[in-house]
Amino acid sequence: MVRIGVIIVIIAIIISMMAAMYMYTQYQIKFTVVKEGESVIVGPVEYTVVFDGIHKGNSETIPENTFVKIKIIAKNISDTETMLTSGQFFLIDAKDLKHKAIYGVFSKDDLSNVWLEPNKTLMTTTQFDIAYDEFENYNIVIRPSKQQSTVDTALICITNC
Repeated sequence: MVRIGVIIVIIAIIISMMAAMYMYTQYQIKFTVVKEGESVIVGPVEYTVVFDGIHKGNSETIPENTFVKIKIIAKNISDTETMLTSGQFFLIDAKDLKHKAIYGVFSKDDLSNVWLEPNKTLMTTTQFDIAYDEFENYNIVIRPSKQQSTVDTALICITNC
């Protein structure tokens, strides 16, 4: 009788370990690294990001340092519409500091909260306020929106890769 109890406990431990490993692999971040101009898929959206220069803002929004502008081409590759926001994009500078995208109306293409229709492409821009140095390496991190419910993340090198 004791042997059957020990076998049941061992089987229960093995099953719980297998369930834990399955859950761990399901929620592990899928991290993709690419260079500027290369396509990367994060959730239901295929992104292509390129460095689009620097600027000093406009009369309404002036940066503390310099605005680094990126151009984003986003294509919804799913069958349902999905939200695209500038809150999904972060710039990582040479000191590994994370900078959020700055909202503003600097051009007609500036990104705000946009619903991206199925199988449609959107070209937009956003910018980051940083102490820019043309010789440093800068990366863009793209995370999915909460609505997309995925664990994909992309790192895109945009300068001095």
